[in-house]
Amino acid sequence: MSDFIKAENVMLGQRAATREDALHLIAEQAERLGVTDDVESLYQAFLTRESMGETGMTDGFAIPHAKCAAVKKASVVVLKNEEPLDWPSFDEKPVTCAIALLVPDAEAGTEHIRLLSKTAVLLMDEGFKRLVRGSDDPDEIAGAVNKGIEG
Repeated sequence: MSDFIKAENVMLGQRAATREDALHLIAEQAERLGVTDDVESLYQAFLTRESMGETGMTDGFAIPHAKCAAVKKASVVVLKNEEPLDWPSFDEKPVTCAIALLVPDAEAGTEHIRLLSKTAVLLMDEGFKRLVRGSDDPDEIAGAVNKGIEG
């Protein structure tokens, strides 16, 4: 699984104006990656999950996630935004980096939980957060995410 997330899954220098814009950009990228054929269903799945509670974590990171039939294979998409976004978070600070988890309905109880727990652990690692915040290299960011998800 060392290439679970590839460089093309990392979106740098984005200019979303809102959390919703960022989620739509992620859904559009998922379509380009072949993860979904239905951008709107995936986007709605993100919005449904957002309505249930914070996906914003701390230190400018969020873990939006969508479980839906429109997702063909479990995937991760990273979005780094140029400007901080108003995004409900545990530390009540804006978000600049979203690590989005996309999971097919059939894997909702297994792969989704594994990805969510591994990503949450990654966000407790100051070195990982520093690397993602400071890097403009999609390969480097993808490699760091892969290492954390595999571990």
